[in-house]
Amino acid sequence: MKIIKFIVSIAIPLLVGFVGSLVTIPSIDSWYQLLNKPSFNPPNWIFSPVWTALFILMGISLFIIWINKNNSKAKRIFVGLFIIQLILNFLWSFIFFGWHSPFWALMEIILLLISIIALIISAGKISKASAWLLVPYLLWVGFATFLTFNIWMLNK
Repeated sequence: MKIIKFIVSIAIPLLVGFVGSLVTIPSIDSWYQLLNKPSFNPPNWIFSPVWTALFILMGISLFIIWINKNNSKAKRIFVGLFIIQLILNFLWSFIFFGWHSPFWALMEIILLLISIIALIISAGKISKASAWLLVPYLLWVGFATFLTFNIWMLNK
């Protein structure tokens, strides 16, 4: 039963990432290519492996909480926050790449950043390992927030 929970836990964020990529990929070689980007903008090829790794870490974090024997309010809060941040994660791709709106993507990613912080705090009340697995995600989204801000500033 644990293996099924593990697979589902990994599959959920990977599936959300895949669906988000369906919005992202068509804009990479067209709209995104034409944007002014800061000098620290990573090469396009880096995003897919980084996001794949982060989605896997998110899934492992979810799995750790899911199999935890604690059926407390803290666990329910974690799951709720996990769902919220996953929705916000998907929405960023839709807003930035689908709507071509760096400004609204910036507003949205700030909410995502806040939700990840809340998720880490929530995870830490149940499992330190689960919380630490989410730190790379927080750091990457912090960088993505800064990058989104700079792209907006360079293209407004």
